[in-house]
Amino acid sequence: MSIAVDAREVGPLLRTWRERRRLSQQDLSDRSSVSTRHLSRVETGRAHPTPEMILHLADYLDVPLRERNRLLLAGGYAPQYRDRDLDDASVAVVMEGLRQLLDAHVPYPALLLDDYWDVVDSNAGVDALLEGCAPELLEPPINVIRLCLHRKGLAPRINNFAEWASHLHHQLVHRAERTHDPRHLALVEEAGRHLAGTHQIAPTGSPVLALEIAAGNGGPLRFFSTSAQLTTPTDAALEGLRLETFLPADESTRRRFA
Repeated sequence: MSIAVDAREVGPLLRTWRERRRLSQQDLSDRSSVSTRHLSRVETGRAHPTPEMILHLADYLDVPLRERNRLLLAGGYAPQYRDRDLDDASVAVVMEGLRQLLDAHVPYPALLLDDYWDVVDSNAGVDALLEGCAPELLEPPINVIRLCLHRKGLAPRINNFAEWASHLHHQLVHRAERTHDPRHLALVEEAGRHLAGTHQIAPTGSPVLALEIAAGNGGPLRFFSTSAQLTTPTDAALEGLRLETFLPADESTRRRFA
């Protein structure tokens, strides 16, 4: 099925992304080495950009891959980035490699998340974190934001909930501001409802954060959490994948997983 596009739309879309990044035309010109005169002509539709120019500007505007495809379509060009299902055979090698990383992290918890914090896969170590969560929150696809912030999820067991919730909320807001994806914006609204009345803590900026979860008579489990993603992905689905790993933050936690 062909997709009808208006090539004049690409200019306003590029202007929208520039404004979202809080950049003036001069700022973008300085970064991209494209003259302000040409940027103005592109944004107003008086100049029609080549696909190379569209992708050049999109790179400096940090436009997500799915939206780069939309820009190309709006310019009258074919999309450049594939957007395949994660179970597609063409991405099987990448997915197998990521699952091997999950297995290699056993006995400690690790999860593979998509761009919306839905769990794509996890290892056996995650089971220790899910005790007491309501069954409906564990129905696939499990959403980690919802699971951590919901009062029937992990929230009552997270001893440092204010710090951890603020960390998650900051990540979520940052991603929503980057993508302007309706699903991200909806998650921000949902998180806000779960956090109503919760004291927000400013993020520390550290890539590592301790998570402390109450775990019965053995005392709390304490983990350091890190997040990693693929570099230079060429598929929109792979761009959003995150590998979340947890390592013991104290000797007591390490012994309980040994």
